[in-house]
Amino acid sequence: MQYEQRAYAHVKFLGLMAELYENEFEDFFHRLMCSRYPDFLDVRTAGSLGDMSADGLTLHSRKLYACYAPQTVSPYKIRKKFNKDLSGALAKRSGEFDTFVFVHNDRRGVHPEVASLLSTAASSTPTVGFQQMGTRRLWQECMQLDQMTAEDVLRCEIPIKGMTFGIGMEDLEPLLKQLQELRTESDPLMPLPDVSNEKLDFNRIEGADREDLRRGRRQSHLVDAFYAGTMRELEHDEVAEGFRLYYQQVRRDWSDPEDVLWQLKMYVLGNAQPRPKVLRAALVVLAHFFERCDIFEAPPAGWRPDIGLSA
Repeated sequence: MQYEQRAYAHVKFLGLMAELYENEFEDFFHRLMCSRYPDFLDVRTAGSLGDMSADGLTLHSRKLYACYAPQTVSPYKIRKKFNKDLSGALAKRSGEFDTFVFVHNDRRGVHPEVASLLSTAASSTPTVGFQQMGTRRLWQECMQLDQMTAEDVLRCEIPIKGMTFGIGMEDLEPLLKQLQELRTESDPLMPLPDVSNEKLDFNRIEGADREDLRRGRRQSHLVDAFYAGTMRELEHDEVAEGFRLYYQQVRRDWSDPEDVLWQLKMYVLGNAQPRPKVLRAALVVLAHFFERCDIFEAPPAGWRPDIGLSA
């Protein structure tokens, strides 16, 4: 798919992840995995047998999948579900799998409880491998599909012709007002150095994320126009400080730049299902605060890409 088509598909995917829970999420998972892997078995329930503690199996890679997609997250229920699925799989499907994959719908990453459960299970059951599969992994699987199959999985048409994502102030204003509500009170920021393309290299931002920020920067001047005027300049700095503090929090939990940008997109968009233009507006906002150096680090003086990050 072309860049614009991938962006459109991503919007639809995020919308599905915000709406699908429990059995509907499992149906989506089956649809995706059956499209991706010929050896995937979408296990259904059968009377008193149930599903024998497997929501899916792959014959060749010998993986067993257990889905958990609640509307509200409870650490107690996560532990109960995980332990029940694992003990049931070991008892009822011994010899049928080598890897246990816990599939979930948490768009923010791996819940700390899931991480602990996987680590403990790996230590106590060394004969079995353990993995998790969340929103990011599911999206990566979607991107391996051809366009026609992706449309079937996402239940939408992905336009073939190039799309125009012209962003105007009417698209940016609701997002910026939302960020103002999320802001952290602080003193205005001190002047910050200009941003160069070296910052993208220094922060190891590549591929589609790099293209997103570059495209967004072309229209990031609209954010300055929105905040023009004495009083709004103070709002601008307050929103920037909120971005900076949230970025520092995210950076402590995620080391991969792709993960960090994913979290920042969610910070801007919230739980809403964005239209394509709203998604593009969010990227303009991110690019603006990237330019200001409120998010991601500026390269030290004298740094050059050919020196490398380890220098």
